[in-house]
Amino acid sequence: MASFNKVILIGNLTADPELKQTTSGIAVCRFTLAVNRRFVSRNSGDQNQQTADFITVVAWKERAEFVTKYFRKGRPILVCGQIQSRSWTDQAGQKHYATEVVADEVTFVENKSDNGGGPAGGEAPVGRGLPAVMLRTLLMLTPLPRPTRMPVLPALVLSRKRRMTQISPSKRVP
Repeated sequence: MASFNKVILIGNLTADPELKQTTSGIAVCRFTLAVNRRFVSRNSGDQNQQTADFITVVAWKERAEFVTKYFRKGRPILVCGQIQSRSWTDQAGQKHYATEVVADEVTFVENKSDNGGGPAGGEAPVGRGLPAVMLRTLLMLTPLPRPTRMPVLPALVLSRKRRMTQISPSKRVP
C-alpha cells in the first residue's frame, strides 16, 4: 500500500521561537503557527467565514537555529514537513497524545524589504526560497500526463544461434 506524508503550511508565528537543547546537545525548536482556514457556515451558508487553526511545528538542528535567529512573533513563515503522532505517560500515569509537524524545510514568505531588514531585525538571507520550495513540491504532487496511444515497438528475441534478431510486431515467434 502506498502512503504519502507531506505538509505545506504558511502561517504566522504565535510567539517568539525559543531554541532549546536536548540532553545530547541537539538543537530543537517547538513553535505554533496560526493558519487561516475558510469554511462554509451551516447556518448562514456564507462561504467567506474564516477561522484559524493552531498547529504545532518542531524543527531540529540547523532548521531550529534558523527559525530562532530570523523569525519572531507575528511573522509569516512557510513550513514543509511531515505529520508525526506520539504519545507518552507522565509521572502521574496520565497518557498524553500529540500530533505535530516535523519541519523538513522552513523559509521566508516576505521579502527582506517588506519587513525592514529581516524578520528578526537583522540581516536575513535573501533568496528564491518560496518559489523554489513551492515549485519542487508542486512538481512532486503533479501527476505525469499519460500518453493517449502507446506506440508498438518491435520485439527483440534471442535466436537459437545466440544472436539478437529483430522481429516485426506482425510476425509470431514459434
